[in-house]
Amino acid sequence: MPALSLASSLPSMLFTFIALLRCSSCGKESAASSKMEDFYELELNIKGLNNLEESLNEYFSEEALDGENQYFCESCQKRVDATRCIKLRSLPPVVNFQLKRYVFLPKGTGANSGHYVAHIKDESNGQWWEFDDETVSKLGLHPFGEKPGKASNKDDQKSQNTSTEGSVTNNNNNGHHEAAPSSTMGEMFSSTDAYMLMYKCITKDVNPTESNKIVEINNDLLPHHLLDEINELNASYTKLCVEYQSKKDSHLAYITERRQEVKSVLTEAPAGPGDDSYFWISTDWLRQWADNITPPSSIDNGAIQCEHGKVPASKVTSMKRLSSVAWQKLHSKYGGGPILNSDDFCMECLKDGAKSAVSADVYRERRASLKTLAEAALAGNCPDGPSYFISKTWLTHWLRRKNADIPSDGDNGPTSALRCCHGDFLPEHAPGAKRVSVPEILWLFLYQTVHEKKADDTVTFPSDSHPCETCSRELSDVASVEVNLRAVKFKQRQNHEKLISGKSFALHPGQKYYLVPSSWLSEWRAYITATGKNISSLPEPQTLEAVARSLICEKHSRLLQRPLDLVLKRGSIIQKASNTDGLTIIPEYDWKLFSEEWSATPGKGISAEIAFSKSSQDKLHGSSEAVPITDGNLGQSLDDTNDDLGAREPYIRTDPEVCEECIGERESCALVEKLNYQNEDIHVYFVHGKEAPKSIKEASKAVTVPDRRTSKRSRRTSSGNSISLKVSGSTSVYQLKLMIWESLGIVKENQMLHKGSVEIEDDFATLADKSIFPGDFLWVRDSEIYENRDIADEISEQKDDMLQAEEGFRGTLLTSTVSAQLCQDIAFSE
Repeated sequence: MPALSLASSLPSMLFTFIALLRCSSCGKESAASSKMEDFYELELNIKGLNNLEESLNEYFSEEALDGENQYFCESCQKRVDATRCIKLRSLPPVVNFQLKRYVFLPKGTGANSGHYVAHIKDESNGQWWEFDDETVSKLGLHPFGEKPGKASNKDDQKSQNTSTEGSVTNNNNNGHHEAAPSSTMGEMFSSTDAYMLMYKCITKDVNPTESNKIVEINNDLLPHHLLDEINELNASYTKLCVEYQSKKDSHLAYITERRQEVKSVLTEAPAGPGDDSYFWISTDWLRQWADNITPPSSIDNGAIQCEHGKVPASKVTSMKRLSSVAWQKLHSKYGGGPILNSDDFCMECLKDGAKSAVSADVYRERRASLKTLAEAALAGNCPDGPSYFISKTWLTHWLRRKNADIPSDGDNGPTSALRCCHGDFLPEHAPGAKRVSVPEILWLFLYQTVHEKKADDTVTFPSDSHPCETCSRELSDVASVEVNLRAVKFKQRQNHEKLISGKSFALHPGQKYYLVPSSWLSEWRAYITATGKNISSLPEPQTLEAVARSLICEKHSRLLQRPLDLVLKRGSIIQKASNTDGLTIIPEYDWKLFSEEWSATPGKGISAEIAFSKSSQDKLHGSSEAVPITDGNLGQSLDDTNDDLGAREPYIRTDPEVCEECIGERESCALVEKLNYQNEDIHVYFVHGKEAPKSIKEASKAVTVPDRRTSKRSRRTSSGNSISLKVSGSTSVYQLKLMIWESLGIVKENQMLHKGSVEIEDDFATLADKSIFPGDFLWVRDSEIYENRDIADEISEQKDDMLQAEEGFRGTLLTSTVSAQLCQDIAFSE
């Protein structure tokens, strides 16, 4: 690389050479051959070459110019054969050789960033160092995994006058290295991944002192402002090193002092078995004091004190005995307390513990003797004599308890579940109020046991206790309502047996039907079929009259929903089933019963009949050719009817009619809102081959209609690769193709992108224009017409000729031809 102008003031630091061009006919050199060139480094080829010497020979070898490469000689005045080579005129003190490896392996996370490392040898001691961006690591005398080998005598003779000490710059330090000629160390180093070599020339007669003088002289070549800045930085660095060393020495001294303190205290801490003069200390505090560099401020024995201010026997695992010498050392330095010596054991806590142990033993013995009576009471065998009611659930749990000690404070009393909110005896048929009669001896034992712990939670209910009258009335009212509700539901289940099953039934032309919302019918089924505890928990559905009013638009007095589609199945006309969408047909008989049961006027229902039209267009626009089938047509054969269905499509004629205007407006608004999405997922499949599998096409078409569920069978695709992309409704097809290019590696021009069977074209259109919704499944095929190229080139190109799309109505149907067609398909498909 050519030298910069700044280096012109340092000619001794650069290579100086000429490019010699000599005519093979006359032997004269060209005029340019006398021009001197300065360069920082030499770029050497290494392919097919074994060492640095061969690379240098190849660099300085003569190149023949013949054939088409002949040279025009000014002396001969014609094109002649010639030779060209490079001749060095001077060498710098530091020689840089760049090895042309053409390998891109920097340290870093990506191809557009990273760095290299340098291995440099210290000429004063032979140590090698690795210089990274932020760290410098010592590698030692032999860092490359090979023991140094002595150079041959021939090499020693060559290096008698001069020797080299160098550095190797690597992209990593994982390469294999060997030693390189050196008169001082007799070593040779080589690297399989080095890309730059640096050698410093040192004359044999120069000693280290003189070498340092040379460095000082070279410093004079630097500009004064740079030399001053370097001196300031060196002084600042030296000051920081001194401060760091001072802090380090102080910190190490403090750590040593702490270790000595802990060691001296712990050595004297144990108290002998016969030593009556000792002190108690908290184990947690002692551990923190011994383990942390900064000890706690003061001794804290509060955790090992009982409520009487003494040392309880229950805390023996949380405290340690210290000798009086160790305690005095700690207490005199840290203070705190309270001071707990050998005489501070708590007799009160010891007595309470003994009483609890005796009580537990007595409780276990009496419980074992009364266990048989409790089991007999649960079985309904209560002996004659006074008896008392307790909770059956409580007694069952009491018998199953593995811990036979006295019940804890958190246990409920045996009669707490039998007490009502008024404080009286709860009726037996109340929820959770099952009771069992136990003999007096068992009740007294349970009462005494629980009363000691929770005196207010135990109420006595003798076997002749009367239930609370208020609760009895309330429960009777509730029971009466539930009985009536069960009867009403049972009657409706009998009246509408076919509707409850949810199965489709055959529809016949000429008969009158009625329409109810599919969602209301689902709520009604759930309400009628609820049993057990859920019989009164589910809310009642709305009255049919209110539902019918909500289905009529105020503007045109027509229906705001469409009936579900009709299909021909096994020669019968049936209606598609849905639990949430559309209107469902019910027979006239069921409608009349519904009118009585759910407060509807029989004449104000939405009536329907089956009719046939020649085309779907006639069906929607109410053509005069749409002819309903009457009883006179029912005599024709089923075969004639089936043959005629190809030309005449069955549909549901409603009264009032469906309001296509309001429905279309509502669906258009919903469609525009759905297309106005941000940062949502779509899925793209890479299909190998000319045609996508049927499963992928079905997955692509499954979400074409908004809010339609996708079948799991359609979502299971196994052909090709699949990716998920974050897109918005305003994302252009061009941007989507760039994202696919980046993820799947398919050149944009080669992408044949489809949704279902429709190819997505027009790069300037948005995903909203192409009716691509969140969660859609697209598939792409590679046409393999254009050759591969880097996507970065495509992104960086200036697209001056790209047309700007109209932004004012983006995201609406005004700029979306495909979305408008989709809206029409939704409007007329019903």
